[in-house]
Amino acid sequence: MSKTSLISLLSSIRLTPHLPPNSWYIVSSVTLSILNKPDEIQHVFKYALEKDEGNTQKQLDIARRIRESLVKSAAIGGLPKSINALYALKRVTPQNLMDEPLEYSPTGRSVELYDVPSSKIMQRGQAFFDQIYGKVSKRVMSQMDQSGTEDLGITARLMYGYILSNTNVLTALESSFVLLAGLIPQDVRIRTSLYNRAM
Repeated sequence: MSKTSLISLLSSIRLTPHLPPNSWYIVSSVTLSILNKPDEIQHVFKYALEKDEGNTQKQLDIARRIRESLVKSAAIGGLPKSINALYALKRVTPQNLMDEPLEYSPTGRSVELYDVPSSKIMQRGQAFFDQIYGKVSKRVMSQMDQSGTEDLGITARLMYGYILSNTNVLTALESSFVLLAGLIPQDVRIRTSLYNRAM
């Protein structure tokens, strides 16, 4: 895809009605990651930064939101695609828009992992799962628990608890759009229809 056609596509996504404000670039970044086009994310990133040129805090927020969306997309598209996307993004991110390793994290996940009771995180994850799947949430979780290995349900609970339900950088609605942006390019019809009904 040429840079010109990508910018045209991004402009149209940016103006999509019913998309939460300032979420076009997280939806675009996740979609490109899932499509295994991590090097294209730099164009989304640079285009998103242009609007707030000179405002370092807003640009830092954009960088963090894109990084968080790519972390959350690992639950849908797999960790290797998220890793590739995050490394591609890191190559074009100015140092002042990076978070230092092993220091402050806006997500607070390291604090949650070590200092917050896991039962509290699991409850938050279950509440988010229930919000996403609505009235069929108990049935969906039961199907995962009875899939031949209880580990599928456990994996879902861990992903929803520690990764997806964290709203320190992205709201619950934005996180839902991250999930949709990851499901749709993979043509996962059953799960996508559940997400569409829940929203």
